Amino acid sequence: MNKAQLVEAIADKVGGRQQAADAVDAVLDAIVRAVVAGDRVSVTGFGSFEKVERPARYARNPQTGERVRVKKTSVPRFRAGQGFKDLVSGTKKLPKGGEVSVKKAPKGSLSGGASASATVKKAAAKRATTAKKAVAKTAVAKKTTAVAKKTVAKKTTATAKKTTAVAKKAATAAKKTTAVKATAAKKTTAAAKKTAPAAKKATPATKAPATKKATARKTTAKKTTARKK
Repeated sequence: MNKAQLVEAIADKVGGRQQAADAVDAVLDAIVRAVVAGDRVSVTGFGSFEKVERPARYARNPQTGERVRVKKTSVPRFRAGQGFKDLVSGTKKLPKGGEVSVKKAPKGSLSGGASASATVKKAAAKRATTAKKAVAKTAVAKKTTAVAKKTVAKKTTATAKKTTAVAKKAATAAKKTTAVKATAAKKTTAAAKKTAPAAKKATPATKAPATKKATARKTTAKKTTARKK
């Protein structure tokens, strides 16, 4: 019998399939939550559910025969009650006429009485608290990320502005240097132009005395020749 068949089996007794499904889910959920929390769920005449700790041990791989280290773990355990055992062994017979085989559990038969429901409530509260903390952490992480992005953006903008300012200063300095060089070149060219005519004028003046001296020498030579004759 699977869960669906179990629901069908009790549907007529609880007033419908949906009510039966809800009842089965509620019972199983309460048992699982209590056992996970470490509580022992005991149903008189049926059995008990509990959490058992298994220490670390060595086992053997059935395929290879290799010795394997098994870690410490927790497992659920069900122990059938005496009434359940008697019915299965045949010591007692199942009741007829629609009477339930396991009598209604008296108040407090679930271990701890109201402790099981309290455990369930505590587990739900823990989950809600964990969810709230997760939401809070997510919100803080988002805010931190946003602040970090804004800070990085501001720093990047400031750095870009500084770089632009430095580039502008460098361009201005380059323009000034170019202007100074151009002015110096113009001045040098003008000075060279002024010096060139003066040099040209100075050349004939230097040559004139040399011509006069040569003429005077020729005249002196002629006079000397005439005297000898």
